Amino acid sequence: MVKQQTTDESGEAAPRRPAAKYRQLKVPQTVTVGALAELMGVSTIELIKQLMRGGIMANVTQGIDFDTAAALAPIFGFRAVPVEPSAVKAVNVSSDEEDPSLLQPRPPVVAILGHVDHGKTTILDAIRTTRVAEREVGGITQHIGAYQTTHNGKKITFLDTPGHEAFTAMRARGAQVTDIAVLVVAADDGIMPQTVEAIAHIKAANVPIIVAINKMDLPDADPDKVKRQLSEQDMLIEEWGGEVIAVPVSGKTGDGLGDLMENMLIVAEVAELRANPDRTATGVVVEAKLDKTRGPAATVLVKSGTLAVGDHIVAGTTRGKVKALINDLGKRVKQAEPSMPVEVLGLNQLPQAGDAFLVVENERTGRLLVEQRQREEGAPRTGVTLEEMVTQIRMGEVKDLPVVIKADVQGSVEAIRDSLVQLNTEKSQVSIIHSASGAVTEGDVFLASASHAIILGFNTRLEVGARQAAEQARVEIRLYNVIYNLLEDVQSTLEGLIEPTAVEVVEGHATVRAVFSQGNRGKVAGLYVNDGRVVRNGMARLSRNGQVIHEGPIASLRHFKENVREMGAQTECGMALEGFNDFEEEDVIEVYRLERSK
Repeated sequence: MVKQQTTDESGEAAPRRPAAKYRQLKVPQTVTVGALAELMGVSTIELIKQLMRGGIMANVTQGIDFDTAAALAPIFGFRAVPVEPSAVKAVNVSSDEEDPSLLQPRPPVVAILGHVDHGKTTILDAIRTTRVAEREVGGITQHIGAYQTTHNGKKITFLDTPGHEAFTAMRARGAQVTDIAVLVVAADDGIMPQTVEAIAHIKAANVPIIVAINKMDLPDADPDKVKRQLSEQDMLIEEWGGEVIAVPVSGKTGDGLGDLMENMLIVAEVAELRANPDRTATGVVVEAKLDKTRGPAATVLVKSGTLAVGDHIVAGTTRGKVKALINDLGKRVKQAEPSMPVEVLGLNQLPQAGDAFLVVENERTGRLLVEQRQREEGAPRTGVTLEEMVTQIRMGEVKDLPVVIKADVQGSVEAIRDSLVQLNTEKSQVSIIHSASGAVTEGDVFLASASHAIILGFNTRLEVGARQAAEQARVEIRLYNVIYNLLEDVQSTLEGLIEPTAVEVVEGHATVRAVFSQGNRGKVAGLYVNDGRVVRNGMARLSRNGQVIHEGPIASLRHFKENVREMGAQTECGMALEGFNDFEEEDVIEVYRLERSK
């Protein structure tokens, strides 16, 4: 269905007429332009246009107050009502702001990633001196686990994920869990397709990378080949003049594991990882499962504060009172400090992996928070479409266009990459998050969601589940069978990436000759237009005795009792300004408009 849009006399899109009966719209005291557009189901571009008509220069992520939102709502057929104070209070039960003097060092959280059989779990098994690998079906990790160990008196927390897709899926849900990523590469196999994908996911997460070159005990181990392959992936190791730490290890014999952990601690020390253990706890759900005898059980990682038995907790849209905390050794503990993983019992249902959790004051506060989150659950998850990307780019929010490229064959991938690079300029560029041959997978969607990227597919298809995942995460997938069309779309988007410059164009000057009161509606200035013209949709800069005392949009422009769009030189008119009433005779008003030029 194609939406037809009417235009006004100037050729611009006209605002929608208010509906005969306004629909109620719950709006918080402060809301971003993008969020308000989603609440009303309208285009962000259309909403920004209405703001600009009112003299407000806003971008997608800028916040506006309730009064501004309430003034815009009727244009789109809504009547804005404020969100209940109790619900707002429930949201603000925890603050991310910390007093620096209260922060203390915390253990690093390390994720182990790599090709499916390059020895991720074997390395972790050797570090923990337990036999996890033998308990896994076929030696392949089947679940997400979080474990803690000690090296040289310092603790390190490990996340053992089943793959980079899970690592990124958690990040796509807003869970910034990992401090350091360890990429495991087998010295005999070298870099495999899954390794390349893992590298893309780690780079997108923007966390430090340590490469563990594993299986050094094998006779055909070739670490130099691995180092060369790493350099081809823009990962130059330290001994070759780069910044990537590479450590040769053997998960089977344990050789090099001490050096690996020592490097983890060094990277953590440089990162200055700190948290306040004395505040109410916050963190992330790593894993959740339903136990037949114990009920819902969630493995959580405490990020800040201390989680204790008896605390009221909210995780996503689930809540409960902590009945028990169980550490990674299966022992019950009374509390969990920052970076410590524990299993929590007492939630009313299963949360999702990646859900943030926090401790609330009491059961009532937890219930209010869950109820509000359930009301908001229908809103689309954070994602980005090409149209929204262009808008953000034009408003100066971003400087590059992140993309994930999938094509039928590697030759096509390379051709598209090379062509896209040629479109880059000093002011705008394509940021290729990941590129590979094959179908578009759920992993690609998770990566695009977490990186706010667009997926470009050429002569390829979508795997089962990828389309549904994309709809849920609001990830745009564009499929092409003509490479020229793909490049043309990217070129058009890049043109919006060049940050526009707002240039002032002076329209005219006027002098206040008289001041009239309009009762509750404020005051109107009677003007004489000295030169140029004054325009209704312009901005006004009011000066008194050579000093600027007010600057803002024009609220109304009249000639006698008629509303007019503009008045020319040597004419008289009445003008009201938004947010200003203190007119005096002989005030000078300069009228200007902002024109965007590249």
